Amino acid sequence: MSITKDMTIQEIFYNFPDKKDALADVLMQVGLGCCGCAGAQFETIEQGLMAHGKSQEEINKTLSDLNSVI
Repeated sequence: MSITKDMTIQEIFYNFPDKKDALADVLMQVGLGCCGCAGAQFETIEQGLMAHGKSQEEINKTLSDLNSVI
């Protein structure tokens, strides 16, 4: 299983609980501090990154970084 742009932020932490701290670090590094936010329940990783002004290239890099963690 890999992390995709269509996964919610909450789903990422649910599926990879043993990596949650490292995954949160990746998200925090790109300015996505919603790990504990209510939006994490319904917002996909792509939606969250786009809402924070990230380009498709930055989204792809973040997904790559997240998948490197797992």
